[in-house]
Amino acid sequence: MDLVRHLRYFTVVAEELHFGNAAIRLGMAQPPLSQRIRRLEEELGVRLFDRSSRQVRLTAAGRLLLAEAHEIVARIDRLRDLVGRAEDAVLRVGVPPDLGSAVIAALIAGFRDRDPEVRLTPAEMWSADQVVALLDGTLDVGLVRHPITAPGLSFGPVLVQRAGVVLAEDDPLAALSSVHLADLAGRRLVLFPREPGLHEETLAECRRHGFVPEEVHEAQTLGLVLAGTAVAFGPEVALPGLRWRPLLGSPLAWRLSTAWRGQAGAAAVAFGAVALRVLKESAGMTDDGTAPARRLRSRPSSGFLA
Repeated sequence: MDLVRHLRYFTVVAEELHFGNAAIRLGMAQPPLSQRIRRLEEELGVRLFDRSSRQVRLTAAGRLLLAEAHEIVARIDRLRDLVGRAEDAVLRVGVPPDLGSAVIAALIAGFRDRDPEVRLTPAEMWSADQVVALLDGTLDVGLVRHPITAPGLSFGPVLVQRAGVVLAEDDPLAALSSVHLADLAGRRLVLFPREPGLHEETLAECRRHGFVPEEVHEAQTLGLVLAGTAVAFGPEVALPGLRWRPLLGSPLAWRLSTAWRGQAGAAAVAFGAVALRVLKESAGMTDDGTAPARRLRSRPSSGFLA
């Protein structure tokens, strides 16, 4: 058992005295949080909380542990900061897998040019996983998709990515210069997995514009699109057998920003500046609330695997 992590979970539950609120604050589901608190109780051989349908209260043992747990967690955070300053040649960064290999490569190259003494180590992780890793200190900074709830984190400027539709090249809609969401009515839709907040916003916007998918498939490949049995949304791509078309009115605005816990270090600040520039230049993203200034050249930047 990772005692420090479990103590961190315990302190948040003790502060909230509500498992649901604590789970939201930690960026995780409630059942795993409850299981980890029970595991801690089993490990220590005591009951830490009195649970009822109406309230959660600390037991006497829980109150005694809380002060010590706060100190242990704080000491570990100070040790991590100390070690990080001593070995600040590495910056651990989380990036969403659907960002695309070309964009990730541009981030690495851009950061290397700006700060050659710090080595960037990116890990492809979905936003919910990044939140947990940022809060427990295994990531220094992340690129997360919104909407996301994580009270323990700070966020950088939000960028917007205007998604278009990816179609099979022989799809009749591929002959059009642009597509309205309502034109997709009755079709199946492929979405990336594990971005629940973004999925809900995307599907709500589809319904608002007259597109209710026949089925929604979570996948990391475009096989169904290539077969002509589904469509997908994403940034402009150039892949064999596929055609990308902009959506009329740019209704799908996907938001992304940097995220970190505590005070951002110099390397994290530098990465944030590089990310803003690279994501605008290489991924066609714009400042929040603005429309794209121009149409970008086709590029194989989609994270989907054809």
